Amino acid sequence: MNTSLDKHSNRKFSWKKSALYLTLPMVGAGAALMGGHVLSNAGVGSPPLSLSTSPANAQTVQPPSAIAQAPSRSSAIYSAGDSNFVVNAVDRTGPAVVRIDSSRTVKNRVPAVFNDPFFRQFFGQDIPSQPSTRVERGTGSGFIIKSDGLILTNAHVVSGADTVMVALKDGRELRGRVLGADSLTDVAVVKVEATNLPTVAMGDSETLRPGEWAIAIGNPLGLDNTVTVGIISATGRRSSEVRVPDKRVSFIQTDAAINPGNSGGPLLNQRGEVIGMNTAIIGGAQGLGFAIPINTAQRIAEQLVATGKVNHPYLGINMVGLSPDLKQQINADPSANIRVQDDRGVLIARVMPNSPAAKAGLRMGDVIKRINGQEMTNADQVQQAVESSSVGGTLQLEVSRNGQTVNLAVQPGAFPTQTAQNE
Repeated sequence: MNTSLDKHSNRKFSWKKSALYLTLPMVGAGAALMGGHVLSNAGVGSPPLSLSTSPANAQTVQPPSAIAQAPSRSSAIYSAGDSNFVVNAVDRTGPAVVRIDSSRTVKNRVPAVFNDPFFRQFFGQDIPSQPSTRVERGTGSGFIIKSDGLILTNAHVVSGADTVMVALKDGRELRGRVLGADSLTDVAVVKVEATNLPTVAMGDSETLRPGEWAIAIGNPLGLDNTVTVGIISATGRRSSEVRVPDKRVSFIQTDAAINPGNSGGPLLNQRGEVIGMNTAIIGGAQGLGFAIPINTAQRIAEQLVATGKVNHPYLGINMVGLSPDLKQQINADPSANIRVQDDRGVLIARVMPNSPAAKAGLRMGDVIKRINGQEMTNADQVQQAVESSSVGGTLQLEVSRNGQTVNLAVQPGAFPTQTAQNE
């Protein structure tokens, strides 16, 4: 587990050692990031490609003006007043939706006991003495944002992949090159060598309202060019609510049917504009799909294209939102090292050594009340305030410490991506 994240949890708080880092599982009882329909080389179902930082083949390119020049809202001509608005939206965007097939080679280590002469004396020479390899394959979706072959998809679709192949709707298959992948937002950019490709029209995810139409296009379970329709169920879903607390995204929730393989595909509004990138579902639930807002995806993509990576600001704290019940629970625990006097605010449960927070003088037990004058009532607000800041900038924190108000200036540092790989 990475101990450098600004982590939080919406679970009932416990000061037991096992719960100190305040994390939630990412798979199983939590949300499943939809890496796609995954097959091993034996054709048997296997786990999707693991989430990680940018693959080794990520390359740095010059920043393009193309992302900012993607088609705008004014280019879309369809509306819900048209009885065939779904058909029109799909006709407009469908040709720019692609299937992404990724594969990676994984080595199977030979247990040390297999090389023991005593062991081999009884079990013969058929026991493998050299590592074997297997190929893991995954399928996801993506969409073209520039006619010369710039494609957006999820980081977990391509991260760690040795080979990325992009299948266009017209039947062509092109080799893709990963320009960069950001595991914290699950956004990646892939480039194929082509010209005059169809592109999507970009919408504005900031203006979304629950109840609007939502149209998903992708390749679920190997069924290419599948279209499903629903509504925007909610906006601004916190990562802890979606049960992927390591992500720095406020998700769009939709009831449009999405499944493994839809990952990286577009979520459209009624005009056929991309408003989100489908990325997660909650296992065992129905009608609970989540997408990365397109404004967030575009912002991350611009940095990935320009530099191959994204510098996320971080403080280096574990935190949890306070409530009267949580305050009582902490103060009643004889093993807790602190006593809490506040009913509201965001409690700092741990400060990482040598982190920006530690250097600024923040301590375990401090309660964050305000950042830059804005009241903080939950951990996600703190996370959003940090994410909206800049590396090397300054955040003014007002904290409560043993009943006294303390004002501190904190300079966020760059998130340690190497630690993120080991989370």
